[in-house]
Amino acid sequence: MTMTQSIGPATGTADETPTRPPGLLSLLLADKFATAAVVFLTLVVFSAVFGPALLGDAASKVAFRGRNIAPFQFEHGWLMILGSDSLGRSILARIVVAAQNTMLVAFLTVVSAGLIGGTLGLIAGYSRKLMSDVILRLADVIMSFPSLLLAVIVLYMLEPAVGNLVLVLAITRIPIYLRTTRAEVLEIRERMFVQAAKVMGASNMRITFVHILPMVLPTLLTIATLDFAFVMLAESSLSFLGIGIQPPEITWGLMVAQGRPYMNQAWWLSFWPGLTIVLTTMSLNLLSNWLRTVLDPTQRWRLEQRKEAANG
Repeated sequence: MTMTQSIGPATGTADETPTRPPGLLSLLLADKFATAAVVFLTLVVFSAVFGPALLGDAASKVAFRGRNIAPFQFEHGWLMILGSDSLGRSILARIVVAAQNTMLVAFLTVVSAGLIGGTLGLIAGYSRKLMSDVILRLADVIMSFPSLLLAVIVLYMLEPAVGNLVLVLAITRIPIYLRTTRAEVLEIRERMFVQAAKVMGASNMRITFVHILPMVLPTLLTIATLDFAFVMLAESSLSFLGIGIQPPEITWGLMVAQGRPYMNQAWWLSFWPGLTIVLTTMSLNLLSNWLRTVLDPTQRWRLEQRKEAANG
């Protein structure tokens, strides 16, 4: 008896195709709070870039007949939807225009502190003990002074301009990036790929900036997002105390300070810029939490699982 065996076509191969990992945009959309934070921050950045060109005249135009108009008085036009100040200037226009100075100071401070502190941290983490100790003692000296107190003292001695404000705030933030970077480098430099680069004859500079720095950047990016919110609050506090950016320039903190004498009869002068500061800070914190989750492989699966559940 002959037995025949029919061989059919292979099945099941199409269904076993590996799925592509979700992109950053899909992971962002999976987190509704982070999505709302990005939308709001995009609006703030747009205001900072284009606000002075679009609403600069409306923010500085004085109209004494329209002094202290209450919010939501639609008969005065859409620019007065948040009310007007004691000189009849639109609160909405001034908030949009003030975003430029507020964001500029925070951005320049974070970038300067991140570059200087990150570089010193890389050197301290990968250099010899003497150089590392000198850099750490420098960080200890800076951290021994309360940051806001140091800023107040320096700005009382110097002219309260944008450059001086960025300088003093950046100096106070350098130790955060320095110590974080050094701690990361001390752990990364013992890994196998760094030892392999040494064996292959790579220089210390190449190992530091080509092999180690990319591993540290995600952590620095997360810290910078959080630090952006802190610097923005520090600038607002200094402007509120009268030693930050001075009129005719405006920031959100300066608007809160200018509205303080009118709190009893015109609460909106300080409320709306204060609310803008709170929402921007909250959005930065939400974005920082999302970045920390996305950039950490041990936590990223939570967002991927949330995305799969949303897709059903």
